[in-house]
Amino acid sequence: MNYKQTLKTSLQSAWIILKLVIPIYIIADILYFYNTLSYISFLIEPFTSFLGLPPETSLAIISGIFLNLYAAVAFAAPLDLTPQQWSILAVFLGVCHSLVVESVIMKKIGISNFYSYFLRFFGGLAIAFLVSLMPSSWFEATLSDAVFTKASYDTLPSLLIGSFSSAITLSIKIILLISVLIFIMNFIKTREFIKKSEKNVSKGFSLTVGIFLGITYGAGILIKEAQSGTISKADLFYIGTFLMICHAIIEDTLLFVIFGADFTMVILVRTIAAIIFSYILLKIYQMVNKTEN
Repeated sequence: MNYKQTLKTSLQSAWIILKLVIPIYIIADILYFYNTLSYISFLIEPFTSFLGLPPETSLAIISGIFLNLYAAVAFAAPLDLTPQQWSILAVFLGVCHSLVVESVIMKKIGISNFYSYFLRFFGGLAIAFLVSLMPSSWFEATLSDAVFTKASYDTLPSLLIGSFSSAITLSIKIILLISVLIFIMNFIKTREFIKKSEKNVSKGFSLTVGIFLGITYGAGILIKEAQSGTISKADLFYIGTFLMICHAIIEDTLLFVIFGADFTMVILVRTIAAIIFSYILLKIYQMVNKTEN
């Protein structure tokens, strides 16, 4: 494994996280301090209410959908969410995040943008809603139920000092997590069996890689095969559907576990949902396209 390249990747990721998380966390605290969110949360309040989440999670949801999970957790971190609410957020945004960027990759293997957006948003909404209906006793914070608690500030200067301190702590936790994951993922990618398998792409291999390493890598290895037609459209549809529900399942989940999400529940829900969704939608796809071999 190229340790120098791995270290470089980790440092680049750390810098991106610092530039993104610290300002967003502080902005979120300021917005909460002045109760500004009450003026904009109504935009998606129907969705937050539907999922049993407080209206203040609106910015976390919006930033997660259009930006990435780092922005989402930075906006949600100052909130005093329960383990179940963190798990709901983890499930929904685990399915429905970075829509524009990741839909470009899915498009290259033959999955339309409309299908990507529709499945990930409404699929994530449906799965997260089911999680909200589960008994709260089923959810326990994997790390701690009080890693980050909502602090109370009397003045703006005290808020800025406390918020900056919390933002640094949050960034360090995320950087350590991401650095470990980058090291593990790069180690896996350099293994001989991975390199050999990439030359003989199979449905099972691409699914496994996508589940653990994410859409970019899992679906990315299929692009050439999709363009050459060596893999059937039905298989590509199945792989794409599964990965849109269940991808980067360890990395994405751990970001929310830092704050109190239940690791086991989130993993189980997304995996089971991906199996059910992909099976049902594949059957529908096959019925619509009966002439395809």
